[in-house]
Amino acid sequence: MRTLLIVGATSILKQARRGVKLPGWVISLMARRPYKVAAVALANKIARTIWALLVKGGTYQAPATMARA
Repeated sequence: MRTLLIVGATSILKQARRGVKLPGWVISLMARRPYKVAAVALANKIARTIWALLVKGGTYQAPATMARA
């Protein structure tokens, strides 16, 4: 599972390199940290989001800033 999350996160970071708009914290993290460290941090955030959705029984709603991008 961890490997799949990291692969997904690296896919998102590759899109950022191609010019797709991402949240500011992801862009600043990529500027401050090596690529793989940023990928693991993003994978961690995705995992925490998944866990919270499973525990609370909710559905995912993208933030308003991401929905417009």
